[in-house]
Amino acid sequence: MTKAEIIDAVYEKVGGFSKKEAAEIVEAVFDVMKEVLADGAKIKISGFGNFVVREKQERVGRNPQTGEPIPISARRVLTFKPSQVLKGILNPHKERLKRERLEGDDDSEEE
Repeated sequence: MTKAEIIDAVYEKVGGFSKKEAAEIVEAVFDVMKEVLADGAKIKISGFGNFVVREKQERVGRNPQTGEPIPISARRVLTFKPSQVLKGILNPHKERLKRERLEGDDDSEEE
C-alpha cells in the first residue's frame, strides 16, 4: 500500500475532509512519527504494535565473494513488533485453534 492509497483510504473512511485535508493529516502523522523516532523514542500504538529504534554496535562482517573481513559501521535501525491484536488479525487460524484448545480444556474439566 502506498502513501497515496493510505490517503485515499483515510478520505473514504473518515469523511468530512477534503482529499487535500486527508493528505495533510496523513503527512502530519508521518512527520510526527519520523520526529519521535529520530529522537530515539519508542512509538506504541495500542492494537497495532511498537516501533523501536535500536542502536547497533560496529562489527566485522565478511565480503561474501572474497571472504575478506570488512567493518560494518555502528548505526540505528528501526524495528517493529506487532501487537497481539494485530497478530490475531494476521493469523486468525491460530486464534481459532487457541480458542478450540481452551474450549477443549473446559470440556474435560466438566466430565
